[in-house]
Amino acid sequence: QVQLVESGGGLVQPGGSTRLSCATSGLTFSLYAMSWYRPAPGKERELVAAIGSGAGNINYADVVKGRFTISRDNAKNTVYLQMNSLKFEDTAVYYCKAVHMYSPGNYWGRGTQVSVSP
Repeated sequence: QVQLVESGGGLVQPGGSTRLSCATSGLTFSLYAMSWYRPAPGKERELVAAIGSGAGNINYADVVKGRFTISRDNAKNTVYLQMNSLKFEDTAVYYCKAVHMYSPGNYWGRGTQVSVSP
């Protein structure tokens, strides 16, 4: 059974930092591109950051470039999102997504809440 479990959210002050983790199980992690999403006005979810299966092909939403860093540890089957210089508008539930590189399969985690407030 495939599971994606996000952690690391919580209450953070503006300008502060936190790191999200998405631990996976039940899949061959190295065959999946990983990404982080959050809800956005007019969309179900927007892409925040994505990383290819080999830690290359990294992409960020313009609104988080220079502040967020996505990384992965294939030995731990885990993807991370380091979030720095947090703003109130970063407040959201952050979801982890796994997309198979060679087949249609993809999986979502249940999300972790990040709240940016004084």
